[in-house]
Amino acid sequence: MTKNQESIAASLTSALLTGTLSEDQLRQSIAQLTDNTKPRRQNILYLQTQNTSPAGQVMGMTLIENGALAEGPSNPDDWPYQNVLDAINDGWRIISFPNMALLAVDEKEFYGLGFEFILERWS
Repeated sequence: MTKNQESIAASLTSALLTGTLSEDQLRQSIAQLTDNTKPRRQNILYLQTQNTSPAGQVMGMTLIENGALAEGPSNPDDWPYQNVLDAINDGWRIISFPNMALLAVDEKEFYGLGFEFILERWS
């Protein structure tokens, strides 16, 4: 729940408990909660990890946020997430797991991108 939603819920709960909740107040609050007039943006996070586990160490990252591409800090210690679980705990949702079909290896070449997770978050 967002801070705005929590605030509206707290206000409604207080009015309900004190017996002052009116039909008009309830309708206005519902309208506020369902207001879809603001455009939402999809943010995408690409995390390349050392293995297929969401707990695996991040080896590379790319972020598309607010319509802009960002590689992230050059020092891996400064990256916002050290593994996929860190990103999930910050509100990111996995939309693509590593494609195991791309991991074919022969004696001469490695094919594919490796262990890439793609995550999204809406703002």
